[in-house]
Amino acid sequence: TFYGGIYRPVNLIITNKQHFDLDFYGAPGVAVTPKVEGSNANVTVDAYVTNHDGALLVATVLNQEGETVLIKTSENLTFAFVFENVHLWDAVEDPYLYTLKLDLVKDEVVLDNKEVRFGARSFYVTPEGGFFLNGRSYPLRGVSRHQDRKDLGWALSEKEHREDIELIKEVGANTIRLAHYQHSQYFYDLCDEYGMVIWAEIPFISS
Repeated sequence: TFYGGIYRPVNLIITNKQHFDLDFYGAPGVAVTPKVEGSNANVTVDAYVTNHDGALLVATVLNQEGETVLIKTSENLTFAFVFENVHLWDAVEDPYLYTLKLDLVKDEVVLDNKEVRFGARSFYVTPEGGFFLNGRSYPLRGVSRHQDRKDLGWALSEKEHREDIELIKEVGANTIRLAHYQHSQYFYDLCDEYGMVIWAEIPFISS
């Protein structure tokens, strides 16, 4: 028997006509897409903003040491910048992450802000060679993961999510299949942090 319930963070947002918001159906309102070319990375930022008219987007990028490496201002919801000599995200060997802080600004007042970590990497797959990461062959060895626990069901806390990723790391895995539904954003973030290559599935099963 399955029972409903809330087992992840929930936000109640009260708005009016003047409300400005960086949001996308309840998810963080910014998507970062890096494309590595040689030693550089072309990074595209897509922002999802309510009531964008007259507001600016100010992006600040920090390296893993917390130092500011780039600031860019845009009037457009989609914009791009180039990282020269980028530090690659290199799976379990070196899961290096940058942080993008995005401010929504109007009349010099910050109306909303979001923060997202991202790694710069390239990958491709061939029938003969399998998976390649950052230009080298990278065999994938891992596990299939569900989000349930005895006596907890699906209502995992951050503690259980971190326990799972620590166990997966301990067995020497470098990839995880997340079946068959949208997993917690917290666990996706842990996968970035621990250097796991992820197979993320659409929520479609048993039909």
